[in-house]
Amino acid sequence: MSTRPRFQTFDDPSHRKGPERVAALRAALREAGLDGFVVPRADEHQSEYVPPNAERLAWLTGFTGSAGTAVVLADRAALVVDGRYTLQAPEQVDTAVFTVVPLAERSAEAWIAENLKADAVLGYDPWLHTPDGVGRLERAAGKAGASLRPVVLNPIDAAWAGRPKPPAGPVVVHPLAWAGEAVADKLGRIRAELEAARCDALVISDPHNLAWTFNLRGADVGHTPLALGYAVVPRAGAARLFLASPAVAQDLRAALEGLAEIAPRGAFEDALQALGSARVRLDAATAAEALRARITDAGGTADLGRDPVTGMKAVKNPTEIAGARAAHRRDGAAVVRFLAWLDRRAEAGDLGEIAAVEALEDFRAAGGDLREVSFPTISGSGPNGAIVHYRVTQASDRRVAPGELFLIDSGAQYPDGTTDITRTVAVGSPNAEMRDRFTRVLKGHVAIARALFPKGTTGAQIDALARLSLWEAGLDFDHGTGHGVGSFLSVHEGPQRIAKTGTVALEPGMILSNEPGYYRAGAYGIRIENLVLVEPRTIAGAERPMLGFETLTLAPYDRRLIEPGLLDPAETAWIDAYHARVRETLSPALDGEARAWLDRATRPLAITGA
Repeated sequence: MSTRPRFQTFDDPSHRKGPERVAALRAALREAGLDGFVVPRADEHQSEYVPPNAERLAWLTGFTGSAGTAVVLADRAALVVDGRYTLQAPEQVDTAVFTVVPLAERSAEAWIAENLKADAVLGYDPWLHTPDGVGRLERAAGKAGASLRPVVLNPIDAAWAGRPKPPAGPVVVHPLAWAGEAVADKLGRIRAELEAARCDALVISDPHNLAWTFNLRGADVGHTPLALGYAVVPRAGAARLFLASPAVAQDLRAALEGLAEIAPRGAFEDALQALGSARVRLDAATAAEALRARITDAGGTADLGRDPVTGMKAVKNPTEIAGARAAHRRDGAAVVRFLAWLDRRAEAGDLGEIAAVEALEDFRAAGGDLREVSFPTISGSGPNGAIVHYRVTQASDRRVAPGELFLIDSGAQYPDGTTDITRTVAVGSPNAEMRDRFTRVLKGHVAIARALFPKGTTGAQIDALARLSLWEAGLDFDHGTGHGVGSFLSVHEGPQRIAKTGTVALEPGMILSNEPGYYRAGAYGIRIENLVLVEPRTIAGAERPMLGFETLTLAPYDRRLIEPGLLDPAETAWIDAYHARVRETLSPALDGEARAWLDRATRPLAITGA
């Protein structure tokens, strides 16, 4: 096998950071006349993956999850996390210093209202909160009889010895052969939206939208090919890009000539000031409060709403769809090679979680065109699989043991598409409960894959399909069923999602994940994930336009975990047909043991035996 590309690191984030960093922060707050400070897991773009110099929450607390908020007061501190991290957070933070608060029980704002003293002053960094977020903090402080104050310099930055430097990765062209739409055409669509909204300009604050609009990719954060920065797109005239990195490729400058001027990030705030009395659309989801304040101070109007690019980017064009299919064929072959290898290695009883991650990365690299993994691989054996966003470290690395389940959730970034797949496999013989739970999760997964729904249907309306079989047994899972996925961009892309909170209508061309699960704390986790493409469906006699899903991901489910008696004939037929498509599509790319393994793994469910 090839030498493993060092995409995944296995440092140990679980060690306690100790009280000294909180003590240093409190000293800085006293000097600044503040009684508390809010520390979100955020950068100035509200990104999911932030550069190392923006990992303030991890530096302060030791918590490495992708979402969370710490509130540090003079005599107490809390870390608020959602349901994905209620098991992880107490393992990573010093619970003598931080109270871990599940978001389902209490929001950060509710904790502030209950714990902030009257007449206290709570500080926040206006570059790390949206205007809506600041409004919630103001209301929470008001309930406590306290006040909220922005800071000019984040006190954590001053206390953080050895803080990493800002990223400065290369910024390159994303060719039209992969992008599928020219920059000029995209800018034309954006300006039409500005005209309809009666706005004079758009500030693009989301680096994903920046990358899509200007057909560029960067290397400023891990796992997603982003160039950090901003853009101002006026209703008339050339756009301006303000990039954090100076390493802009000459061919990108040439490609954007006449369409957009490229300037350093340091010129951005002056450009906002120069907008004067303009009405400027800011993205409510990613634009910082600092942007709103600067536009208002210059005499302009900050029009808070959705960046129109977000919706445009979510609907893939024919070139991007073709790229996604090609990327999934390449990725599927790599995953099948890995699963065949895993079956051989796991039986020996000497395989660890880290070794599994390394092997999967090697198989993907050997398949060609791999740029990065699309997120840190979740490799969970036995009870570690029950931690939804578990990340293996040298300290937590656990043997993949016989009689247990092994969950691996991984993805890849290829220049023509982004992948994300989860498979749960049995090591040895699974027990009856494991088979029952796996099959119930699979039934929900198949229900989403087979769903037909009228145009205008939202993800919230179909989310329950993934849960019905679990609900019948008094079970459920505490995460959404599906998230949007980008095109050589973020593996977690909005606005579309399949979840109780999925309020955006699904449109043809959107790509989402289909990933129901079940987690028995301290024992095992089950999740089954494919990516799906929303497509039109023709139904004889239909009275309205209908939609459905094409499954993009290609890899077999573990037949050892399927209880056929729990499946109805239509579900069995769908699984068999899917397995036949996986076999037909991937077999030409495989040879030897991997092809033989795939033949066995994709037999019809009615055929028993190895």
